[in-house]
Amino acid sequence: MTLPASPPRTLVDALERLPSGDERGFRFLGREGEERYFPYAELRREASRRAGLLTSRGLKKGDRLAIVVPDPAEFVLSFLGAVVAGVVPVPIFPRASFKGVETYVESLRHILEASRARSLLCMEQNLPVVETLGSDDLELLTTELLFAPAVTAREPFVAPEIAPDDLCFLQFTSGSTSRPKGVMVRHENLVANATSFLGPHGLDRRDDDVGVSWLPLFHDMGLIGFVLGTLVCDIPVVILPTESFARSPKRWLETISRYGGTITYAPNFAYELVTRRLKDADLSSLDLSRLRVAGCGAEPVRARTLEAFAEKLAPTGFRPEALLPSYGMAEATLAITFHGLERTIRVDRVDRGALARGEATPASVGDETAVELVGNGVCFPKHEVRIVNDSGQTLEERQVGEVITRGPSVTPGYFENAEATKASFRGGFLHTGDLGYVADGELFICGRAKDLIIIRGANFHPQDLEWPLGELPGVRRGNVVAFSIDDGDGERLGILAECGRADAAALREAIPRTLTERFGLTPSMIGLLPAGSLPKTSSGKARRLEARRMYQAGEFPLHA
Repeated sequence: MTLPASPPRTLVDALERLPSGDERGFRFLGREGEERYFPYAELRREASRRAGLLTSRGLKKGDRLAIVVPDPAEFVLSFLGAVVAGVVPVPIFPRASFKGVETYVESLRHILEASRARSLLCMEQNLPVVETLGSDDLELLTTELLFAPAVTAREPFVAPEIAPDDLCFLQFTSGSTSRPKGVMVRHENLVANATSFLGPHGLDRRDDDVGVSWLPLFHDMGLIGFVLGTLVCDIPVVILPTESFARSPKRWLETISRYGGTITYAPNFAYELVTRRLKDADLSSLDLSRLRVAGCGAEPVRARTLEAFAEKLAPTGFRPEALLPSYGMAEATLAITFHGLERTIRVDRVDRGALARGEATPASVGDETAVELVGNGVCFPKHEVRIVNDSGQTLEERQVGEVITRGPSVTPGYFENAEATKASFRGGFLHTGDLGYVADGELFICGRAKDLIIIRGANFHPQDLEWPLGELPGVRRGNVVAFSIDDGDGERLGILAECGRADAAALREAIPRTLTERFGLTPSMIGLLPAGSLPKTSSGKARRLEARRMYQAGEFPLHA
């Protein structure tokens, strides 16, 4: 079944259009497997009830409501309640423990100030952390008190008129290269993107589709991909707590198998983690034959990771054609390009030296130093992607430059941040800050322009340097950062890696040897750190610039 000829105008309109039977809806699984099921009709009723309770607290259309709610069901119901009331939700990463609370509260305070949120909604379990903000100007609300089943609004709820160009929510960026900024997602942006990535030129939505996700709901891939987008396009979803995947990656696959999941998504690291941890004995109980889309995005996609996952899961009925690399960012609502359905992933092997000069020249056969890049597909109808140089000139195929895009999915900019908006939204295009190239019409991503390492005139993308170092014995995979250091005599290479103290001596020899053999580089600095030292965004991305600053300021507890 294709999408309706006339798509909904807003998220509220989409909610009203959803069928009223009990067969389709959202299923939330708890930590111990307990289940809460909300048919669409119940989602609508509860969203309307919560909208009335929010307005009874004095919240008006356009007011911002920070949502710091760890429970997925409570988060979704509260988010929808705010949207129905015309209140603008601001989803924020929830932290329940006091570990690293100072850094968390600093980030929380920045988002609250940048969004000018009037109220903050949390749960009793994370209220003690939230209360450390110590703000008298911020109204703190808890779901347990505000939305208790017996609580009713003081007066009947009158739904405001919601227009397509109204602000739907603020999605704060991860802050991997700068402080988080509030992306203004309008209803029309959300509808345009959802109907694109779930439409005929995207995942080609089907009546029997079932989405399965453990992705964090404060992050755009989890929120838009598996909550808002699926509501716009009527796809039932099963949602697991994010921590359940962290504790047992196998549970993700078990849920797909149990509920007949057809669409799922995850970053590259998740596919790698499953491949490493899943035992052969676990495969016999899994049936992944209905899974037609196993998407991968949000971080660099590695061909070897996806190929190893497909090989490992083959006995479960998993098909390699289900793998679907993609590219996107919050400023474009979510998705920008998608790999084609039912196609095996495309791997481009390019000459490393040429790539350092800005040219994606195919590598010769047998070149063991070649860089392998995964194709992220093409953009959607009514959207455009270009590769440009520093002067804004469009480049030819296989020339590396900045990725820019335009179309109805592209948001109007950052909330009350004219300077940042002007820097990223220029000439009708969103300038992504990502480096890439096009080959045979397909987009390939090389890295972030701000993270680019330039040594003796050659360009190196930090992810390429970090990946082989993460495979060294003793290094905590995913916990390596590479960056440049300007010591006055030109840029030098710096490496920071987390490891155990006992492995430090061997790694001081293995790291430079690996970099010399693979890239012809010799790092001028190697810092080895205890686990948990490297700064990351709330979505787990490396904050390379912050790591460099912390190292130069002497803030890391380096292994001797």
